[in-house]
Amino acid sequence: MAESGSPSERITVELRRRIVAGELAPGARVPSTRRITQEWGVAMATATKVLNRLREEGLVRAVPGVGTVVAGAPAPVTAPAGGPSREVRRGRQQQSRQSPQQPSQRAAGRREARSAAKPGGERQERAGGEHDLARERIVATAVRVVDEEGLSALSMRRVATELGVATMSLYRHVPGRDELLRLMMDVAFGEQPLPEPPASDWREGLEAVARLQWGIYRRHPWLASTMSFTRPVPAPDAALHTERSMAVLAGRGLSGEEMVQASVALAAFVCGLAVHFEREAQAEQDSGLSAEEWMDQVDEEERGRLMADPERFPMFDAMSRGPEIDMSLEALFEFGMARMLDGLGVVIERRGGAGGGGLGAGGE
Repeated sequence: MAESGSPSERITVELRRRIVAGELAPGARVPSTRRITQEWGVAMATATKVLNRLREEGLVRAVPGVGTVVAGAPAPVTAPAGGPSREVRRGRQQQSRQSPQQPSQRAAGRREARSAAKPGGERQERAGGEHDLARERIVATAVRVVDEEGLSALSMRRVATELGVATMSLYRHVPGRDELLRLMMDVAFGEQPLPEPPASDWREGLEAVARLQWGIYRRHPWLASTMSFTRPVPAPDAALHTERSMAVLAGRGLSGEEMVQASVALAAFVCGLAVHFEREAQAEQDSGLSAEEWMDQVDEEERGRLMADPERFPMFDAMSRGPEIDMSLEALFEFGMARMLDGLGVVIERRGGAGGGGLGAGGE
């Protein structure tokens, strides 16, 4: 993801604007990497990044013998005397293969048509096409795609394909992938509202927020990897979680800084652990084995050699001889949350503002 305000991002935004506005018509050549370096005074690597980004978004495509052109129509070329060159003919053949009628897209269309025909089918929104296109529909479709296929599947082209519309039509509603991702994050956090009224017990209140976040990350495994606690994006529904956490800590003797730090630290713990939802989903997809099945197949002798060498790993050796230890994400979440709240309870008691939910309440 390009850094907001970086040269590559600024150039990408400008070229995208020209394409969406029609200043660069379908089939027209876009500035080459050399032209970009000359016009904007940037390095060749930056120019390459710009064209790669536009290509990922489905706005441009490369045509052999022609160059990079705006997607959607044949590239305008001038045939030499005696007819088109072999390179130009090859370019036209490639374009034909990339047209909307290629078999894979026709198959996708048939699948979506079947889905739309089902009562209550998820794809029924396709019926309206571009006439019924709206930001909410675009975001909902993007969330569904990424829930099913992972964050790597997210692109403006992929969402447009799901909706059955031209890629460029999405830009009338969403400026680009970065903004689409921000909207997706906000939608995910807003799906299930915080309980009303807020809990009067500070520990109960913080647990409610943490468990809600944990459930959101579980439903949307991609979400945790998009979160940043040093450069947070403006997502109002996500910010409400921090607002609630600070509200339940108010009046407990903590300073404003401590309330913010406690709220964000707890959220960061939940998010950091939840990152493994997507990693595990990918590992299960790649291996065909769940975490439990994978552990069962790990050779006991090899595991013992690596982790239970009495001299090098005395604690692992002792643990291996005891009862089975639950290392599931759920178990780690429960333990970690309880211990963080225990520690916060100590601070609150020292401030003389324990109120409800004193040290040890709700602990294991």
